[in-house]
Amino acid sequence: MSTKNGTNQARASRDVDSELVYLTKALKAPALRDAAARLAERARDEGWSHEEYLAACLQREVAARDSHGAEGRIRAARFPSRKSLEDFDFDHQRSVKREVIAHLGTLDFVVGRENVIFLGPPGTGKTHLATGLGIRACQAGHRVAFATAAQWVTRLAEAHQAGRLSDELTRLGRIPLIVVDEVGYIPFRTRGREPVLPVHLGPLRTRLGDRDQQQALRTLGRGIR
Repeated sequence: MSTKNGTNQARASRDVDSELVYLTKALKAPALRDAAARLAERARDEGWSHEEYLAACLQREVAARDSHGAEGRIRAARFPSRKSLEDFDFDHQRSVKREVIAHLGTLDFVVGRENVIFLGPPGTGKTHLATGLGIRACQAGHRVAFATAAQWVTRLAEAHQAGRLSDELTRLGRIPLIVVDEVGYIPFRTRGREPVLPVHLGPLRTRLGDRDQQQALRTLGRGIR
């Protein structure tokens, strides 16, 4: 009798496993499929309720989807390299205040649609910090776009020539965080018109050093209002 019960239990277990594979595939939930058996064993050992087990399974799937979404946003942002705020060497660059960067890392400036400007000579970590903030924003669910100032000007000039500048600015206006890198490396003297860039620039990496570049900063906000 015990052998028969054991056989029935094994068959039932195999049926449930097959059903889980089918259901998680239909739901497109691979993380849930991979975690279900492992979490079930833990649930039995630790005496979880059915609700606790279900919550744990769903948390694994949600975490996996959030992670995949963040990776997609990071790729779409086109960062020049992958750098995090945690990797920044504050001991080497003592002029950067750790508590200030930690505050920026909360991303309050993104929610408040405020600009962040990094000033300093080359090699002081401005691109690293701007990239780190951008990646942090991607991980928090925000869309980000990264390019140098020269690339932004070229992109918007081409849109202007094609008669779609307004559409391009509208599209950029839907991106919560735009990073403009290397502002100090291109001339901003106007040739009949001023460069147009969106007003919510996000972390702006620059090394402004003369009047032309200071004037350029004032013209950067003449895009989206």
